Order: sequence, then structure tokens, then C-alpha cells
Amino acid sequence: MDFNVKKLASDAGVFFTRAVQFTEEKLGQAEKTELDAHLENLISRGDCTKNWTEKILRQTEVMLQPNPIDHTGARIEEFIYDKLDKKLPSRTTNTELLGQFMLDAAAEFGPETPYGSTLITVGEYQKRLGGAEREFLHTSATTFLTPLRNFLEGDWRTISKERRLLENRRLDLDICKARLKKAKQAEAKAAAAPDFQETRPRNYVLSASASAAEHELRVAQTEFDRQAEVTRLLLEGISSTHLNHLRCLQDFAEAQATYHAQCHHYMQDLQRELNKCANSIGAPNTSTAVCPSPVSSAFLTGPASPGAVVSSTSSSRMLTAEQMQLPVTGARKAKVLYDYDAHDSSELSLLADELITVYTVPGMDPDWLIGERGNDKGKVPVTYLELLS
Repeated sequence: MDFNVKKLASDAGVFFTRAVQFTEEKLGQAEKTELDAHLENLISRGDCTKNWTEKILRQTEVMLQPNPIDHTGARIEEFIYDKLDKKLPSRTTNTELLGQFMLDAAAEFGPETPYGSTLITVGEYQKRLGGAEREFLHTSATTFLTPLRNFLEGDWRTISKERRLLENRRLDLDICKARLKKAKQAEAKAAAAPDFQETRPRNYVLSASASAAEHELRVAQTEFDRQAEVTRLLLEGISSTHLNHLRCLQDFAEAQATYHAQCHHYMQDLQRELNKCANSIGAPNTSTAVCPSPVSSAFLTGPASPGAVVSSTSSSRMLTAEQMQLPVTGARKAKVLYDYDAHDSSELSLLADELITVYTVPGMDPDWLIGERGNDKGKVPVTYLELLS
């Protein structure tokens, strides 16, 4: 291998000189050229963007893949495919695996048994949930994680390289300033000496040295100004990066909303299927209602918040004729907030914005009331109602 010894020695000398200058600046023994305020602000903004992009990227990866060292060896596989510059194949999610285990278990227990048939129902919906999760992971990686990584591994590396070069140019500039200052001081000292006439040749050398130092300073100043402009232009591009990441963030939020909407839809369907299964095999009614979170009967005077999925407790019973004949308590009008489909004959279907009469009977689940609309009567969930005074 051919080594350029002179170049190596020169590079080593430059590195040493810069290190000495940097150390003296830290110790307050040398002057430092300050960057203009605009460039300093751009550098600070760039560092802030880089730091928070790293944190957001890292935490998003943790959220999407809480346990990277699982049976799939996820991160290792991603690393290998990334180095090979190949597309990562679609990977089975843990929810899909759970669904498959349930289906396999149903085959062992017998699909015709109540437990086996229920395992099949739940397993199929778990696979659907897993498919929605897999699509969400893929969309998030494409529209959000990849652009953030590209910024850190591409644009920011270029910016960092140019900033290091700018720092070197600044150190070189300050070294030239120090050399010129020393040369001028030596020249002025020699000119003030009593034997000035006798030391004229030496003074000539000092003057030439000062002229050379001035030339080096002009060259260093030009290179520093040019590098500062390059760095400034790159850092001003951070504004475009913010706009790009803003669009990526919107895409990520949209994908997340779509995923959760799919999950909510699947869980609604699953609850209906399980309720049908429970009724078909003659089990005690454990009616599940897809409705907002139930509230205590102490808070029945205000509307409830929609959006949660709850199941009534096992104490809920089929509404019987005997219950209908029990003394009623607190009959009052109520406005229906959301549509509700009755799950069996003991319940009353509701339409949003209609007015019905509601009351309770002794021993009834506090999350349910008896509702009346004309000749129709049945149980209704309190979280679907706004009780009127």
C-alpha cells in the first residue's frame, strides 16, 4: 500500500494545531470567532429537530413493536433486509398467532362443542384484528418511520459533516488570526528596539512573515465564509423537513384512526356473535352491550360519553313477567342519545333523539333501566340515555 508520508505528516500537524487552538479557547487563553446570530439560531434549531426526531422515532418503534426480541427476531430481520436493500416480507402478528392457536385448539376439542365453536368464532376475529394490526404497522413504517429515518441517516448526516467542516474552518481562521497578531507584535517590538538600523535584515524577515500571515488570514477568512454559507443553506432546509414531517404525522394519525375504527368494528361484531352463541345454547343471559362505559346510578342526571365497549355483569337477568309487575321506582322521561339494537326479547331497541319513559325495579342491574314506548317495553342501557327532569 502506497502511503503519502508528507501528506500524513501535514494532516497530523494540522490536527495538532487545531487541537491546541481548541484547548486554548476552552481555557480562555485564545480568542474565538463567533458565528453570526442567524447561523447560531439555525444550528440550535437543527440540533433540536435532530434530538426530538430521534426520540419520536424511537418511541414510535417501541409503541408499534413493544417486544422486538420475540419469536420472530423482528429487529434482526429488519437489520438484515435493510443491509441487503430488500423489502421486508409481511410478518404474522402476535394477534394473528393467537387466533390461529384458538382455531387449532377448536379442532382438538371439537368444533361442534360449545367451547370449540366459541374458540372458532373468537379465533377468526382475532385473526382479523391481527390483519388490521399488520396493515397499520406497514402503513406506519412506510408513511412515518421511514421518512424520519431518512432524515436522520441522510440529510442530518450531510448537515453534521458540513458543520464539522465549518468548525475546522473556524479553528483555521483563528489560528491565522493568532499568527498575524504575533507577527505584528514581533515586528512592532523590533521597530522599537534601539539597534533598529543594525537589525534591518531581521526586521525585513519579520515584515515578510507578517505579510504571509495576512495572506493566510485572507484565504482562511474566504474559506470560512464560504463554508458558513453552505452550512446556513443546509440548515435553512430544516423548515422543509418540518413540513414533510408534518404531512407524515397526519398520515400516521389517519392510519392509527383507521386501525382503531377497524378494531372497534370487529369487536362489535364479535360481541354480537358471542351473544347469539350464548342464546343458542341456552346459557344464562350474559348480554353484552356495545355501548359507552356505564356510569354509576348517582350520575344519571347527565349525558354519558360515547365510544367504549362494555359488558353487563352476570347479575343481569332476562326480563320476566314477574319483574314487570314489581313496583316501579322513579318513572321519568329520557332522551335517547344513540341508536341501540336489542340483543334479545328482554331488551328494547332505541332510536337516537326519541323520548321514552324509563324506570327501575327492585334488584335490577344499576346499568340498566326498564324502558317504555307505547305498548313496547324492555331493558335499555342507561348510558344510551339522557334522563330528563
